Amino acid sequence: MNDEDAPVDTPEPSELAAIEFESPGRFAVHNPEPLAPDSAQWEPAPFLLGTHDRLERFNQPQEARAHVLALIQQAQRSLSLYSDDLEPWLYHHGSVQQACTRFLLSSPRARLRILVRDSTRAVKEGHRLLNLSRRLSSNLHIRRLNPDYPSEELAYLIADDRGLLLRPELDQQAGYALYNDPARVRQRQAQFDQAWDTSITDPDLRSFLL
Repeated sequence: MNDEDAPVDTPEPSELAAIEFESPGRFAVHNPEPLAPDSAQWEPAPFLLGTHDRLERFNQPQEARAHVLALIQQAQRSLSLYSDDLEPWLYHHGSVQQACTRFLLSSPRARLRILVRDSTRAVKEGHRLLNLSRRLSSNLHIRRLNPDYPSEELAYLIADDRGLLLRPELDQQAGYALYNDPARVRQRQAQFDQAWDTSITDPDLRSFLL
């Protein structure tokens, strides 16, 4: 699953070399079967945020979940989630909700921002992050990508200024995780912030959160 060490820093983030992505093949469905609410607790990946320098590739859902949990559990200041539909197979689970709750309650300055392209499924079927945003609305914010502006067809999670999990193809479970790549994270965070500045309030989400 390991690849060559990811570059740690460069003077110009805009000139970072692209990370090669080899598709493991197409899947017939966008999301695996939803997990039962009482499914077993997930275990985080054994890598330290801000310390582990190697790029970690994954192509199985359990590997993606382990990286997501590791990044959320170790974040101290900010989490930024860029998602197509809140990916229930990856984020609709008690382990993620618990980790996000601990993160948000750890400091008044802790902030979780979520950009979603389509919230219809999450609102209709329910989602743990939506439920959490009702309870901790002061530092958990969910907004919709503005359809009038171009947006990237991928999904990623940013943890502080060091960690990144990215899935280049929305209909695949494969991607990679970085735990100590400030240059690449800085570049991705700038793209997220730009999309956030043009994002809009989602009427479906607003009615759900009332």
